[in-house]
Amino acid sequence: MHRIIGVERHYEWGSPTAIPEFAGRVASETPVAEVWFGAHPTAPAPIAGVDGEPLPDGQPKNLLEFVESDSGAILGEDVAGRFSGRMPFLMKLIAPARALSLQVHPDRDRAAARFQDEEAAGIPLDSPARNYKDANHKPELLFAVTTFQAMCGFRAPRRAAELFRDLGTPLTDSLYWKLRTHPNADGVQDAFASLLMRVSRPSPEEVTEFAAACTRRLEEGSISPRVDQTVVTLQEQYPGDPGVVASMLLNPVTLNPGEALFVPAGSVHAYLSGLAVEIMASSDNVLRAGLTAKPIDVPEMLASVNYVAAPPIRIAPERIGKATDVFYAPVDDFELGVTTVTPEQGEVLLPGRSARVILGIHGRMRVRSGDAVVELTPGEAVLVRADDERPLVSGDGTVVQGDVP
Repeated sequence: MHRIIGVERHYEWGSPTAIPEFAGRVASETPVAEVWFGAHPTAPAPIAGVDGEPLPDGQPKNLLEFVESDSGAILGEDVAGRFSGRMPFLMKLIAPARALSLQVHPDRDRAAARFQDEEAAGIPLDSPARNYKDANHKPELLFAVTTFQAMCGFRAPRRAAELFRDLGTPLTDSLYWKLRTHPNADGVQDAFASLLMRVSRPSPEEVTEFAAACTRRLEEGSISPRVDQTVVTLQEQYPGDPGVVASMLLNPVTLNPGEALFVPAGSVHAYLSGLAVEIMASSDNVLRAGLTAKPIDVPEMLASVNYVAAPPIRIAPERIGKATDVFYAPVDDFELGVTTVTPEQGEVLLPGRSARVILGIHGRMRVRSGDAVVELTPGEAVLVRADDERPLVSGDGTVVQGDVP
């Protein structure tokens, strides 16, 4: 086993308190949006010994180098063969204090093709003009640690039309008729693209007028207070951004602690608030079109979207053994186990067979693999290799485990 040192990502939408307080530290002076526990080249996590001691000189110092040094033994020959010797998943803590990016992730074929195009064009990986940081898709599963608010996927076109109908602005009248005339994926695509494309997107003044109409409807008795309040909040955070209007096309999602949401490639989404664990295919490909100060590429984002309306994909866990629930996402790259134990249960064997990342989220836990023992508190993580003895956990609390099916 090896300890993994999470890499903090200080994006402007993050919370300065949620992750530090979760980990038992004082608040940060800058927003802590995410903490990465993975082997992605953008931010590979440093590794250390089980007691946190630095590894000897000459040994790999981060998870990317470590996996590359002996992928067959660390990942297991099967997983190493299926994923070309690369760790297939990335685990994160994520803590938005305000909405982050109206975004979508590309599928594997588009990511591979467009990554090669940008490589051939000589666009540096850290360039604002670069969309594709790798050749991989990025389906992801979000597990709520606290109550978590999000938007994900398109709502039914007729329902979206009803939300626009009585707001009484030229913009909302136009969107209403687009959706009523074509209450299908074509109508959704037309409405969504018209809000984001440069030639048709509403002006900041039109967005402000729309948000004011939602405010009035809230005061007078809204048909959907939650949706209108989301609009008002987004307008406060990103005044005049067309993504404020686009939010009315999306499904609202509330995850209670312990619930999980799966976001497939092509699903438009935005996370609003809360603290969660994310596990995803090991990729940093994000196509943005609004609600962000980061670079956007609207045509590329729109070309990657699935416009078919569908409810959010909530994954129900399957109970494995006496203490573990496993969320089986419909992908080959990852699965997420959640194990809660009490002192009376003693040691509990964790499921899985490949390399796994184990992250503490509640209480104080003890992970043992053979003679190696690690104590975990919230925000601390450990890597168990495929060729290590199967890990057991004990203590009083909860860990999550990222593993490969």
